[in-house]
Amino acid sequence: MEKLYPFRFAPVYKDYIWGGSRIPKIFNRDMPDGIYAESWEISTHPDGTTVIANGPLAGKTLRDLLPEHKAALLGTSVRGDDFPLLIKLIDAREKLSVQVHPNDGNAAAVKGDPKTEMWYFLEGDGSAQIYCGLKPGIGQKEFLQALENKTFADILQSVPAYKGQAAFVPGGRVHAIGTGCLILEIQQNSNTTYRLYDWDRVDANGKGRELHIEKAMQVIDWENNGNPLCKVSGTVIQNCPFFRLDRFALQKKTVFPTTGKSFQALFVAEGAGTICWEGGEDTLAPGQSWLVPAALGRYTVTPTGSGITLLCTTIP
Repeated sequence: MEKLYPFRFAPVYKDYIWGGSRIPKIFNRDMPDGIYAESWEISTHPDGTTVIANGPLAGKTLRDLLPEHKAALLGTSVRGDDFPLLIKLIDAREKLSVQVHPNDGNAAAVKGDPKTEMWYFLEGDGSAQIYCGLKPGIGQKEFLQALENKTFADILQSVPAYKGQAAFVPGGRVHAIGTGCLILEIQQNSNTTYRLYDWDRVDANGKGRELHIEKAMQVIDWENNGNPLCKVSGTVIQNCPFFRLDRFALQKKTVFPTTGKSFQALFVAEGAGTICWEGGEDTLAPGQSWLVPAALGRYTVTPTGSGITLLCTTIP
């Protein structure tokens, strides 16, 4: 039986039409010039499965390890037989489409997968923004008028993006990521998106992307329009039934326990350091994503230089 250890992954990149090129540049990734709209950091989804890039199990995927190591790797809090999340980076050179995802209550009816997500802003001084939720008083009538008149920006709540803040986007909430946002997205393991409006974009052949109006109208939660910004409490950025995100800004060596209940998915938001566990150690660099197995036991993170900021995702 293979011995588990903290895994670092080789990302899977997506070159969607709205994407930018900042991800490789900001995080010093050796990649050719191109569009890097999304970087799927930790994923077992068939549309982009990430591969382990370090240690004896390099070249394998999480899916390869799950049949033999599911409890030790994912933890007892994880239901089902697959990694429950998809963790990605998003670089919006242009606005993303106005879209909606199904939730656990209506996904089956539209033959999709439920997708609740959150966005952590890795950059931002308020000049970029997100659209998340409908403005008060907007119902189906007003929504359909905006759809016909292409005036979606007038009916969506707009929230400026500031570095270190985060927004929660439950399934059923209409949303769009605005121009200039650089985001860490944590979501249910789903790639189901219903596109309502794409800002009249066309490709080189003058063709617009497919819209999914009928299915979108079936899954919109018309009452789900509260303030999308997460209310930070201590280290906790967001805690919902599907995931929890904590932020740890470390200035000294810190011990982290694992309880066997959940994996810990780490993203190095800023700074650098070393991670040490029984039997090994490795270097933490900006922009890396790691998965610490639930049964690893205690491990330590030691910052180098001015400190390190880790974003840690677990299953509650």
